[in-house]
Amino acid sequence: MAEKFDVIVVGAGPAGTACAYTLAKAGVDVLLIERGEYPGSKNVMGGVLYRKMMDDIIPGFYKEAPVERPIVEQRFMMLDAESAVTFSYKGMEWAQEPYNNFTVLRAKFDQWFADQAVKQGALLINETVVTECIVENGKVIGVRTDRPDGDVYADVVVLADGVNSLLAKSLGFHKEFRPDEVALAVMEVLKLDKKIIEDRFNLEGDQGCTIEIFGDSTKGILGTAWLYTNKDSLNIGVGAMLSGLIKAKIKPYELLEYVKQHPMIRPYIQGTEQQEYLAHLIPEGGYNSMPRIVGDGVVVVGDAAQMVNAIHREGSNMAMTSGVMAAEAIVRAKEAGDFSRTMLDSYRVNLMNSFVGEDLKKYKDATHHFEKYPHYFEKYIPLMNKAASQMFTVDGTPKREKQKKIWKDIGGAGDKFKIARDLLAAWKVMK
Repeated sequence: MAEKFDVIVVGAGPAGTACAYTLAKAGVDVLLIERGEYPGSKNVMGGVLYRKMMDDIIPGFYKEAPVERPIVEQRFMMLDAESAVTFSYKGMEWAQEPYNNFTVLRAKFDQWFADQAVKQGALLINETVVTECIVENGKVIGVRTDRPDGDVYADVVVLADGVNSLLAKSLGFHKEFRPDEVALAVMEVLKLDKKIIEDRFNLEGDQGCTIEIFGDSTKGILGTAWLYTNKDSLNIGVGAMLSGLIKAKIKPYELLEYVKQHPMIRPYIQGTEQQEYLAHLIPEGGYNSMPRIVGDGVVVVGDAAQMVNAIHREGSNMAMTSGVMAAEAIVRAKEAGDFSRTMLDSYRVNLMNSFVGEDLKKYKDATHHFEKYPHYFEKYIPLMNKAASQMFTVDGTPKREKQKKIWKDIGGAGDKFKIARDLLAAWKVMK
C-alpha cells in the first residue's frame, strides 16, 4: 500500500523548507522531497539572505547557522566601459545583532535549514525527482516519483520546485514562461584570503559588503551584476533577461567573463581562485507573470510562483514568507478537515496582503519598462559618468563653464525633454 502523509513539499529551497519546518513544528506529518544530492546542491542565488524573514521562522538562527558575513555596507555601481559612479550606505547598526542581512553559500545553508525541519519532525528524501502530481476528480492527492513504487499520497501537495515549475505547468496553472519573463544568472565562487577581503573591501572582522553593478556589466541588456563578500571567498555573478541574451547573441559565461575583466571590477578579484561555477534561471516577470497559486489539494510557493522583486534583488525573503503562509493555511485546512481550493485560498489572500504582494504589485510594470527602453543603461549611465568626470577633473576651468558644457553635451531642447519624459516614466513604474 502506498504511503500517505498530511503534506508533501516538493523542493527543499528556502520556500519549501520554510513550509516544511512550519508544518512539522505544528505537528503536521510532512514529507520534504529534494531532487538534488542534498538541499542546496542545485540551488543558486546571488548569495544574500535577509535576516528578518528567517529570524521569524527560527529566532536567533544566525548564532548557529552557517552564515558567511553580516552585511554592513551596500554599494551601488553605475558602470561605463572605463568608469564608474559609485554610491553606498554603510551603517554600524548593521554590524550589531540582530543584523540586517547576511551572505550565505546555499550548499551549506540549505542543508542546515533542511536539518532543522527534520529535527522538527519532517521526513527529508534526497535524490528523488517528482515526475507528476497525482490528480483524482480534479484534486491533487499525491505525487509520482522516479523511484520504484514511487507514488506517495497526501492531503496537500506544496509545489516549491523552482522557476518554470513543471508540476504547476502540468496542472495548467501557467503556460511556458516567455524569455522576457525569466533571467539567466551565472555566478562563480572565488577563493580569497579572509584578510585580503577585509583590506580590499574596507571591512573589520566578519563584516561584509555587497556591490550591485548596473550598466555596462550587462552590455545594455536589462540585468545586473554583483560582487558579494563571504568569509574567505567572493561571489561574482551577472544576471540578464533571457530575451536580451538571445537578441544580443551573448552567452552568459561570456558576459560574466566580461564583468571579471572590466577595469572597475578586476582589482576586486585579483589573486582569486575559482571554486564553483553556477547557473540558474530567475523568475523576473513578477506580479504580471504570477501563475495560479492555489488549487484543490495544492499550493505553489517561492520561485515557482514568480515571487521575485527584480528591482530590489529580493527573492529568498519572499520565498520563505510564502512558505510560512502556505503552511499556516494548510494547518487551518487540516483543523477544518477541508483541503479544497476555497479553504486553502487564505494563503493567497494573506500573501497578497503582505509585503510580498504589495511589493510585487508596486513594481509590476518596472521590468518590462526598463527592458523596452534600454537607453536607461546604454545612454544615461555613460552620460552621468561623463558629467561626473568633467566636474571632478581639476583643469583650471571654472565650474560654471563646466556646468554649461555638461548641459550642452546633453543635447538640444528635444533631447532634454526626452530625458525628462523618461525620468518621469521611470518614476511612475517605481513609485
